[in-house]
Amino acid sequence: RRVCSAVPPSRRSAHAESHVQPVYQPYLTTCPGQRLCSTYRTIYRVAYRQRYRLVPEPPASCCPGWSRANGHTLGCNRALCWEPCQNGGSCAFPGRCSCPPGWTGRACQTDVDECASQRHGCSQLCINTAGSFHCACRDGFSLAADHKGCQPLVPPPGTDTSSQAGPSSEMKEEMEDLRSRVEALEQKLQLVLAPFHNLMLPEDVGADPISRLSHSLQQLDRIDSLSEQISFLEERLETCKCLEKQ
Repeated sequence: RRVCSAVPPSRRSAHAESHVQPVYQPYLTTCPGQRLCSTYRTIYRVAYRQRYRLVPEPPASCCPGWSRANGHTLGCNRALCWEPCQNGGSCAFPGRCSCPPGWTGRACQTDVDECASQRHGCSQLCINTAGSFHCACRDGFSLAADHKGCQPLVPPPGTDTSSQAGPSSEMKEEMEDLRSRVEALEQKLQLVLAPFHNLMLPEDVGADPISRLSHSLQQLDRIDSLSEQISFLEERLETCKCLEKQ
């Protein structure tokens, strides 16, 4: 498997070989008739010699990008990755890593954004982290036991739930009161401005210029006061509208 050369080449290998070598050793001994005779005896010793033999190379060479798990196997099943696999990945194909969940890329160097897809399973908020993610809930909710769903916060014991509807009704009553006060002040303002529209003063004001001027100043003061009251009430009315929307 994944072998690109199946013809095993051979090479000559020299090695030392031991063997038993006979040695003939001469010596003198006594022969019959009281004579000295020369003879020999055979002894043996270990000798060494160099021998040559053909040693086969590994039976096959692996295809590019593959290697053997060990030198005794025939198949080439170990993939080679030139860039080391990161974040717990392992080399599964030449130049490509097999990544654990949460990572992707040729070397498992890129984090997978689980929150970008709709398969995260979070009911409200999804927060992406390095190699993983976790769910979260909005204000007023807590994370359920499955760490994905959200459930409303339970009010403390003894809390009167009917009081929660109170501010809403009170706010509506205050808004209606503010509207009626604004309308009444606008009507008063129109009455005060009426003499200035037709340039006719009331009959109880004398013809004296000082009396006319004093009356005019009093009317201007009333106009300023009514205008300020109307502006203040309108601001409160807008604030109540915003609170009601929230």
